[in-house]
Amino acid sequence: MDRSDQALSKVRDFIERQNVALDGRIPPERTLASELGVGRRSVRRALDVLEQEGRIHRHQGRGTFIDTRPVAGGALAAPNGAAHGSSARPSLSAALDSVLDYTNPLEVIEVRLATEPVMARLAALRASQSEIKRLQMLAAKTRAAGDAETYERADSLFHRTIAEAARNTLFLAFFDTMRASQRDVGWRRLGENAHCYKRQSAYATFHEAIAAAIAARNGQEAYAQMQRHLGDVQQFVHEQAFPRSDAPQ
Repeated sequence: MDRSDQALSKVRDFIERQNVALDGRIPPERTLASELGVGRRSVRRALDVLEQEGRIHRHQGRGTFIDTRPVAGGALAAPNGAAHGSSARPSLSAALDSVLDYTNPLEVIEVRLATEPVMARLAALRASQSEIKRLQMLAAKTRAAGDAETYERADSLFHRTIAEAARNTLFLAFFDTMRASQRDVGWRRLGENAHCYKRQSAYATFHEAIAAAIAARNGQEAYAQMQRHLGDVQQFVHEQAFPRSDAPQ
């Protein structure tokens, strides 16, 4: 992973951990560079990418803010409710955000099944050695996690690292939108979580197999293992959403 990619990954993680002010303000570039251990120029380039994706916006004299709230037309609102300027364009993530209130875990897993195996195949071809090591480490964390919160954090980072390693901006935007929809109560109850130790063990096994396939640069195997993994999640979600009754008819 080159310095720009490393900085981008670190800034993304920083934002995902919500290490920001109450108003969504991100620390200045100099502070970010110092806290993340990367160059200020690399931080600036990472923020440029996030701004193009619609994840952040810059306000002259006030600072840089995370964009969180959709407004009419799919554009994102600034903290003061104002638009980002007449030249601002809504990002793909912003446009998709508007449908999240009308979806459900079954629809989400269908879309993940259609996209994440392809991302895994691309990651096998494009992942850096640093990303491969991170995938292996995160797969191990999903197995060793002692509670649901620790597992879900490692699981989220595992799947997102694959999306990043695929090196496809559109796939990454879709992935982030799918993950955003999984923060609601319905998904946490039905989705890929570690509230059941047996499910955690099964998912960790899939994670290890996916990471191994990517490390071996075997795109076909990475695709197949991700498809099996999400197919297993889909079956579990369906069984939880529509439990079979053993009562006699």
